[in-house]
Amino acid sequence: MSALSSSSLCMMEARQRVAAPVAEEMFANGRRQTRRRRRRDGRGGGSGEAPCMLPLLMTKGKRKDRDVGGGREEEGERRCYGEALELRWGGMREDEEEGGGDSYIIQTLMPESNLDGNLESWMAKNKEEKEIQSAPAPFHSNALSSVPYKIIDDIIAEDYRAHAGSASSPAVYIYLLDLGPQPRPYAYTAASSSADGHSPAFSRCLAPLWTGKERYIWIDLGAGPVDYGPALSGEGVLPRGEFHPLAALHGRPKSDKALLADLASLVLSAYKSLLVPSLRIPVHFESSLLIRFVHIHGEEKDPVGLDWSAIEQSIRDGDLPFHGQSLNFDSHSVKYSECSICSFAIARSTHSFTSRFLFENYTMIVSEYLDSKRMRQVLSDSSDELHRVAGIHDDDEHDKVVPVYVFDLDFDKLLLLDRYHQAVAFRDMVVAVRTRSSQTVSDYSCNGRHVITMTRNLDRPIIGSVLQTMFGVSPTHQSWSPEHNATVVDYTWSTGHTPFGPFSETKSLSFVQKDAARRNVLLTTLNYTITSTVEVLESLAAHGGENILLRKKRHVEFIQRWNLLTYKLEKVVSAMSRLDYNKAMYLLRSSDHDMYAIYMLVYQASQELDASLVCFKDPPFPWLSVSLSGVFVFGFFFVYSKRDSLFRSKRKQF
Repeated sequence: MSALSSSSLCMMEARQRVAAPVAEEMFANGRRQTRRRRRRDGRGGGSGEAPCMLPLLMTKGKRKDRDVGGGREEEGERRCYGEALELRWGGMREDEEEGGGDSYIIQTLMPESNLDGNLESWMAKNKEEKEIQSAPAPFHSNALSSVPYKIIDDIIAEDYRAHAGSASSPAVYIYLLDLGPQPRPYAYTAASSSADGHSPAFSRCLAPLWTGKERYIWIDLGAGPVDYGPALSGEGVLPRGEFHPLAALHGRPKSDKALLADLASLVLSAYKSLLVPSLRIPVHFESSLLIRFVHIHGEEKDPVGLDWSAIEQSIRDGDLPFHGQSLNFDSHSVKYSECSICSFAIARSTHSFTSRFLFENYTMIVSEYLDSKRMRQVLSDSSDELHRVAGIHDDDEHDKVVPVYVFDLDFDKLLLLDRYHQAVAFRDMVVAVRTRSSQTVSDYSCNGRHVITMTRNLDRPIIGSVLQTMFGVSPTHQSWSPEHNATVVDYTWSTGHTPFGPFSETKSLSFVQKDAARRNVLLTTLNYTITSTVEVLESLAAHGGENILLRKKRHVEFIQRWNLLTYKLEKVVSAMSRLDYNKAMYLLRSSDHDMYAIYMLVYQASQELDASLVCFKDPPFPWLSVSLSGVFVFGFFFVYSKRDSLFRSKRKQF
């Protein structure tokens, strides 16, 4: 199945954050110039104006003043085009006595942005340094220190709102950060504090990127280097090293062209994977949607790791339905001992596999798993019986119903779907399973450590599966490749804020899933409208073309409807490019009326055609051609029979 994608649906604005280390001996002139600038701008007095500083790019052994066309007073308004922040680790501040210590200037280039001069904002931006210093030392010397995402995300979100509020049209912002050298290698975690990021019992995957709930992405190029992906074999591995664009600032120094090429490749990859992801399955517009949870449990219910209200709230917070579209939730429960169909489904889909482990010697271990396709077949064939046992009353109030079957079994052994998955999404249902086994070592690794899967927690797997089945959202690590004519796997963007994949821990939805859910419905409906229009035109051509519309003045109405249809489709694409999905859906549904009117015009005109049988006479016998052919054949045989007398040799005979 080919997946749909569009290359002109999003506008993207990339802002690059640049930072450079400063040698200690270069700060003497910098301090004096800064003091003079403060006295000149009135920063030392009681002025309430925000401080304004020209961007200064500092490097070892030299200094450059970057001309950005700003930093001057114009028409009584003080505007700044840059901001310089000083981070210190064990040294003295700029206004203290000159002495030892390492200092770094972090420069943020933000065109036409006003500096607030708020001390609290500057202190907030120094939180990462404190988090790295306060983070517990990792077990290995080359391990990464964990920093909570929230520290940087709050700053980026504030900057995004400031720019998005003043922008003329919505856009997607990509922030490329470089915070300069740090005391220890670091990366970001979803844990609330650095102490929670390191635990001997639970391994968290640290990563350098984050996608916000609003339309922005930030990537810390100085974090890491990181590596994650399949541990033993598989596709989509992000390796440790300097060859991946995420590690552009690690390893050997690169030229400006090589660095820009890596950054461009990184932005292009983010655009394809996050801004215009592939379509999982076709999703048609339905007015009423229903997600039905069916909990098949043992003797006692255990709400830990399976919170229906949290799952519902995460999906509702995404604001996925269009205007005029309703999304409802329903939950039912049934005991496993009272459901014979459930027992049959488990028994029918249970399979075993063998694996070898090296203890004192190689040992063969037999494990079991559930075949998701066989289970889906049993549940589909016995849906009426299952609904009767669970007390589900079928009705026609909802246009689309997605059942979520959760098997909460009282088994001590580990059971997963297809050996690896806690939940599997199909076109018509979602199947999830868990047992009393609390955790297992997955086949994935992150930063040198195996990823531990908490098998009792089903909230994230169910949320991701519902997004695939109900809204056609593809997992972050999967995309359709026209070159390969197949689905390719890449785990680069499967960390941070995403409900998919083994490397993330968040349950909430980012703008990637929110926009993809709406865009998928629009693309499916748009594809259906265009396909239906092509079929109408082919039918028109089969009945004689536009000539059949000349009767009863249908041709004028046909031209009017056709112009309206093409105009609305152009406006649909324009609205999608401006990220105005509600307007695009309104225009798309309105275009269906024009398409239906064109269909009725062609249908009525084709019904008025009269069938007639035209008889024709047989053509006369071709005497001339037959006679010429006979003469030619007779002449050929005559010449062949007389060849000796006609072509005899004229040589002298002795």
